[in-house]
Amino acid sequence: MAAKDLFHDAVKQALLADQWIITADPLAIKIEGVKLEIDLAAEKVLAAEKSGQKIAVEVKSFLNPSAISDFHAALGQFLNYRLALQMTEPDRILYLAVPVDTYESFFQEAFTQAAVRQYEVKLMIYEPLQEVIVEWKD
Repeated sequence: MAAKDLFHDAVKQALLADQWIITADPLAIKIEGVKLEIDLAAEKVLAAEKSGQKIAVEVKSFLNPSAISDFHAALGQFLNYRLALQMTEPDRILYLAVPVDTYESFFQEAFTQAAVRQYEVKLMIYEPLQEVIVEWKD
């Protein structure tokens, strides 16, 4: 099993506080010989609808000295995981969980914003100490 991100439990608690049901921790996907593990899978039954909403969340802390290096790794994982979900669970939406301080700094850079738009990265912005979801960005 891969190592959990430093803020894994904070994001899990934030999802639970937002009425999500954690269905996998981690979500294991196997496509022939390729094995992947996305940090969390969750579901929410929406009151206005009979069907639920399914998500997968890849948690990142962005604590290394080079935010761009962290971003390269996170984006590569995100794209591979999204492809794997499209092949196995096309109704599950993938989000990249990013701490609010990183979102308010590095994710405001023109390059980062262009990459997020170009690759259609869905973001879940979280506050790790308060263990809350600040915003969802589709």
